[in-house]
Amino acid sequence: MSVMHQVKDRIMKVLGAVIIFLFAAMTVIGTYQIITRYFFNRPSTISEELLTYSFTWMSLFASAYVFGKRDHMRIGFLADKITGTAKRYLEFAIEMLAFAFAGVVMVYGGSSITKLTMMQTTASLQIPMGYVYAAVPVTGILIMMFCLVNAVDMLHTDFSVKEEEA
Repeated sequence: MSVMHQVKDRIMKVLGAVIIFLFAAMTVIGTYQIITRYFFNRPSTISEELLTYSFTWMSLFASAYVFGKRDHMRIGFLADKITGTAKRYLEFAIEMLAFAFAGVVMVYGGSSITKLTMMQTTASLQIPMGYVYAAVPVTGILIMMFCLVNAVDMLHTDFSVKEEEA
């Protein structure tokens, strides 16, 4: 296994653990929110914000995780019909388009919005909104890294037979 794949596997394990932690924390915080709202008639605004921001980070990290596993949604009507070198280059181009999208929209755009919102604070937690929006460029960097690894793999994959036949 190459160093590139070892680094990717390590990041995938850490990312998976973070996603599990955030999901577990959301479960506990959500339960607390329900108890304070319905049993004590005093809903906690802090827990509501924590749930919202945890969900944001978890969702974005989960999307990066799916890119790392190469299980993301794609329309395969063309890719499933071709084989060989054409399929290799098509799969490579798809990874590069995802790389470009993550770079321009998520990293560049996400960094811009993060910088713009660093002076704003959240209502209950009083943390900079930029910390919440930082999930976007962080996820973009992860997706870009996974796209590069996937693209290199595409160049070294044998697409000489269709997947149904293999």
